[in-house]
Amino acid sequence: MSDLKCGATSLDKPLDAAYWEAHYCAKTTGWDLGTVAPPIKMYIAKIVDKNSRILIPGCGNSYEAEYLLKQGFTDITVIDIAPTPASILQEKYKKNAAIQIVLGDFFEHQGNYDLIIEQTFFCALPPTMRQKYVWKMHQLLADKGILAGLLFSRTFESGPPFGGNQEEYEMLFKDAFSFLEMGMTQNSIAPRANSELFFELRKNSTVFVNMYQSENIKCSTSSSDVTEKLFTIEGVLNVSRSSDFEEILIVSIAPIDSKTIKDALSNSKEN
Repeated sequence: MSDLKCGATSLDKPLDAAYWEAHYCAKTTGWDLGTVAPPIKMYIAKIVDKNSRILIPGCGNSYEAEYLLKQGFTDITVIDIAPTPASILQEKYKKNAAIQIVLGDFFEHQGNYDLIIEQTFFCALPPTMRQKYVWKMHQLLADKGILAGLLFSRTFESGPPFGGNQEEYEMLFKDAFSFLEMGMTQNSIAPRANSELFFELRKNSTVFVNMYQSENIKCSTSSSDVTEKLFTIEGVLNVSRSSDFEEILIVSIAPIDSKTIKDALSNSKEN
């Protein structure tokens, strides 16, 4: 991180609606398995409550939703930022009241869900957005709601997809969620064998999870220095700074106002 500049990313173009729509129109959707990923299919089979409120972000062609419907689930919401897959799903399920298809930005979505299924959404986001992902998932889940799915346990030369490893994922979700399961899958499809982690996390409803802007903090100030100073605030449990240095995720046992954050960081600013 020390060789990055403020606000800089390694992306040549923004991963916005136009980017993903272009891939769907060109049919260059290499992430599309054409079916439900086996670990997710196995997990769905274990869900008892068919009325669970389920969200699938970055749904694409949403084979997971199709499988959920066939299993009798009654309250499914899928969301994608690209018009083409959303339009196809809206037409396909226009007479099915058990599923709602949303065209829009996940980070602007409002709702309350018992389960959110992660399948190639996290890895499609710029790594700079990972802290925001944790914050939004915590916001959307109901009390003791579950976030479950697959994450890559490998790195890529360029992305998307963007990879990572179990250690960094554990640090990212720490305290905002309770870890029910996280480990290498044994039944991934062949091209992804030995490169996927299945995880199941439960929302920690006893904490506050918030995002703060890193304004007025110089890039040359190390993230470890920033983190150390934020941990001096009473009640702070976890701190994570985005890789573009622009945002900070803080998990705490009580709300923390911006002034408290600024006061704690005052010694981190360059003169």
